[in-house]
Amino acid sequence: MARAGTHLLIIDAQNDFCDLPEAACPVRDGQRLLPALPVAGAHDDMLRLAGFIDTQAARLDAICLTLDSHHHFDIGHPAFWCDASGMAPPPFTPIHAADVRAGHWLPRAAHARERVLAYLGTLEATGRYTHRVWPAHCELGSWGHGVHGAVFAACQRWEALRLRATQHVLKGLNPWTEHYSAVMAEVPDPADPATARNEALLDFVAGAARVVIAGEAGSHCVRATVEHLVAFSPRDVRARFVLLEDCMSPVAGFEPAQAEFLAAMREAGVAVMRAAAAAALPDAEQASA
Repeated sequence: MARAGTHLLIIDAQNDFCDLPEAACPVRDGQRLLPALPVAGAHDDMLRLAGFIDTQAARLDAICLTLDSHHHFDIGHPAFWCDASGMAPPPFTPIHAADVRAGHWLPRAAHARERVLAYLGTLEATGRYTHRVWPAHCELGSWGHGVHGAVFAACQRWEALRLRATQHVLKGLNPWTEHYSAVMAEVPDPADPATARNEALLDFVAGAARVVIAGEAGSHCVRATVEHLVAFSPRDVRARFVLLEDCMSPVAGFEPAQAEFLAAMREAGVAVMRAAAAAALPDAEQASA
């Protein structure tokens, strides 16, 4: 069956994740807005990604951007939690079910204790991630939620050239579960279909002759998304994936996690290469013939 050419999947290329130069950050009400969770190297990653979009625009048949999208009240944000004295945990604090049972950290909404314990227990059983409190980030409607300026402008130029719209996937709006992966939440909420497996995104990758993937951060949201894409895709589909290793960077302290991820993807048959090498690949239709 004939497949479309090259699809580009951009994961969470958002201001809050980019180590933007101060001059690129706007001033509002006399205060400069700064990224909430900047990843070292992300700004340069996104400049390379924008260049890739511009040089490959005629060969890119579809672009999909995922957007980490949170409320201030979110299980991954400090405002959700407190200790016995009412103090919020500092960013990057890990929280285990045992911490909640011992009263070291508790949800501010006291009625949520059992729900939180069930969530943490299920998350820990998967072995994928330890729950962690992050700086409040990518709040829906905020500047930090927006797409990196160079990537946004490159997508605009692609739309004008190809006369088609980019696609968007919002993830993380459910405040009761972490949603690193754009495919599904770490612990799906049975009452919220948006946390279940995203069949439309799986169709997006399955329908392409090549899927190029980039974004932030390589240690977390890129990793989680691609791991799910590989897990839920047959071998012939994941063999069409290309990860742009110089268009993603890890959260500080999680460099080994990104390295392990890239090694595992190579082992799974996924191509890992720099953007310049990916740009030199033959047309996807030729590669898939």
